[in-house]
Amino acid sequence: MSHLSERPEKPVVGVSMPHESAVLHVTGAALYTDDLVYRTKDTLHAYPVQVMKTRGRITALRTEPALAVPGVVRVLTVADVPGVNDAGMKHDEPLFPDEVMFHGHAVAWVLGETLEAARLGAAAVEVELDELPSVITLKEAIAAESFHGARPLMVTGDIDAGFADSTHVFSGEFQFSDQEHFYLETHAALAYIDEAEQVFIQSSTQHPSETQEIVAHVLGLHSHEVTVQCLRMGGGFGGKEMQPHGFAAIAALGAKLTGRPVRVRLNRTQDLTMSGKRHGFHADWKIGFDADGRIQALDATLTSDGGWSLDLSEPVTARALCHIDNTYWIPNARVAGRIAQTNKVSNTAFRGFGGPQGMLVIEDILGRVAPLLGLDPMELRKRNFYQPGLGQATPYGQPVPQAERIAAVWQQVENDGGIADRKREIAAFNAAHPHTKRALAITGIKFGISFNLTAFNQAGALVLIYKDGSVLINHGGTEMGQGLHTKMLQVAATTLGIPLHKVRLAPTRTDKVPNTSATAASSGADLNGGAVKNACEQLRTRLLQVAASRLGSNASDVRIVDGVARTLGSDKELAWDDLVHTAYFQRVQLSASGYYRTEGLHWDAKSFRGSPFKYFSYGAAAAEVEVDGFTGAYRIRRVDIVHDVGDSLSPMIDIGQVEGGFVQGAGWLTLEDMRWDTSDGPNRGRLLTQAASTYKLPSFSEMPEEFNVTLMENATEEGAVYGSKAVGEPPLMLAFCVREALRQAAASFGPAGVSVELAAPATPEAVFWAIESVREKADVRSGDGQAPDDSEIRTDTSALSNA
Repeated sequence: MSHLSERPEKPVVGVSMPHESAVLHVTGAALYTDDLVYRTKDTLHAYPVQVMKTRGRITALRTEPALAVPGVVRVLTVADVPGVNDAGMKHDEPLFPDEVMFHGHAVAWVLGETLEAARLGAAAVEVELDELPSVITLKEAIAAESFHGARPLMVTGDIDAGFADSTHVFSGEFQFSDQEHFYLETHAALAYIDEAEQVFIQSSTQHPSETQEIVAHVLGLHSHEVTVQCLRMGGGFGGKEMQPHGFAAIAALGAKLTGRPVRVRLNRTQDLTMSGKRHGFHADWKIGFDADGRIQALDATLTSDGGWSLDLSEPVTARALCHIDNTYWIPNARVAGRIAQTNKVSNTAFRGFGGPQGMLVIEDILGRVAPLLGLDPMELRKRNFYQPGLGQATPYGQPVPQAERIAAVWQQVENDGGIADRKREIAAFNAAHPHTKRALAITGIKFGISFNLTAFNQAGALVLIYKDGSVLINHGGTEMGQGLHTKMLQVAATTLGIPLHKVRLAPTRTDKVPNTSATAASSGADLNGGAVKNACEQLRTRLLQVAASRLGSNASDVRIVDGVARTLGSDKELAWDDLVHTAYFQRVQLSASGYYRTEGLHWDAKSFRGSPFKYFSYGAAAAEVEVDGFTGAYRIRRVDIVHDVGDSLSPMIDIGQVEGGFVQGAGWLTLEDMRWDTSDGPNRGRLLTQAASTYKLPSFSEMPEEFNVTLMENATEEGAVYGSKAVGEPPLMLAFCVREALRQAAASFGPAGVSVELAAPATPEAVFWAIESVREKADVRSGDGQAPDDSEIRTDTSALSNA
């Protein structure tokens, strides 16, 4: 076992415990960025001037009417920017644009004594626009060849030979929807200037260091003149990785110009209309199988909807390509990626970061072609699993370690869920109920853990021990409800060998741990846990020397367990507090800066080859659904999940992440139907689903009636802190089983062997139309005895998702 993964005697990691802020959350005592406004004197409120047109060049911007509104202090425009007028890392996101690029684009900001004054001031600003043609849908972008950014190409094997060797070849297309983050806390920032002209910003951000960098270059400052702190976020899901920077820059610019604190907090409609979403995708594909149903070749083009600027669209698209194989070996493949530039908000990171989109493509293909191959979908999937010991690699050339876990978690789901018996029960139910059908589907996942960009795989930490024995830890990760801080407390207590109550955690801020990566890519615990462990090991090594001198032994024979230092084979012991006190008077340093970087990664983005991931997380899930044939309405009767988190750092936290990720994934795949006005009317490009009243989110009524989650046992990951694995993103993709179960339920309304085309999201409306399609095929078969030709499957779901 590696030093990184080995656990000491009586570790605090692995113990189930509640979230470190759980009591604060449920009592309302937890402070979020906007709560700090009421503790800050003389705060000004910022309000955006949004232009409700989709695209056009600004020909006039008159701010004088706003200044006449009582309570308005200032209007921020491009003329006020002392540094670089850009809020993005690609320098394609002007903070104050001269061209409106999407419906609701903010072109100026009004500062007011009250939020209402700022709102009225923003309404008074006059903007004249020379309107320009716009591109809204992916289909429009593809037709117009409206693309930007990199065009990656992933190739493995011999695609032509693969198709030549294929007994069955199918082709088709698939378009699926974007998704709104809908975090409970909208974007927020609070900035002020201290007496040394230092800019201090409280921000709801997953990436404080990049927020710091963007603010600095907008203000024309160096990074050491800007400090960013994040107390906690009320949800992030990737939506606060890149998008908070501009809002923080507005607050900082306002504070710099007025000398007063400035608050930016978007209301829900502003957040929905101004911030990016999960990328919707379009896929064109062709796939070949041998006579036994094993994949021989895949040729696909994935087009992501990047929106108006690049943001993180390039790495999102790259990760989609890297995950199109999911759990299946594809010996010959050619997969191209491209990013559509549309006149919509700039799409951004979202839990899974392109992985779900790539994996959804292959799962949709297998679900659609299984009946045409005469195979049960479960059997088709199992036949194509990566196999251990055969030297199989991903299409980008990375070997697949622990491939045996793909089948192991699947088999455990089958066993624990009683799948064989339940399938027989479902068949009997369906035979007796012509207007209601049930179905059960299993899907698996293989998700790569690490940032695709190797440089991001590093982290720092600062650990302080005070003379009374109490410990304070700082690390570069941010807390958005996922339990990262809880895990870091457990890692520190375990490494130092002390009780958890001895350790406290300070808010994430850039003047304590510099140059941090975003808390993203499911890497928060791996990276920051490694850094915290490293800092604590430095301190423990020093303290063991002190303990050895007091106990009259060698440092190598001393162990610190439960806050007591003891010598092996001796009754002598020294309490932690006394040990620390002694160390101080011996002038032993009681602070340490820790660092960790993920080893063994290499990636060539141009050739699209390498090993970008430290390891893979595996999982499998089974969903049973019941569908009404008259309406398409459905309910999830039961879900069984087995998920690989290595040796869990905090089992209660991890199970909560699996449950939450699954439900969020099911929302994306079945409920969350984003609608945009695609007409040529005056509201073209307007987001139609601007509130929870029109955008359907998962609630208690959509939860499975029976929900079983099991963490894989004896699953130590040698390459990660205390043998754990990442848990944030992978569970979202377990929800593929819900959509596949709905597909199979719809198929039950028709004859065997029918390929079911199902939109994503598979709303009740979409399920109803899938059922109707099955019934039409049944009518065709009963009419002339001939099945329709399904060798080419051309499905356009955009009529549902963009109506």
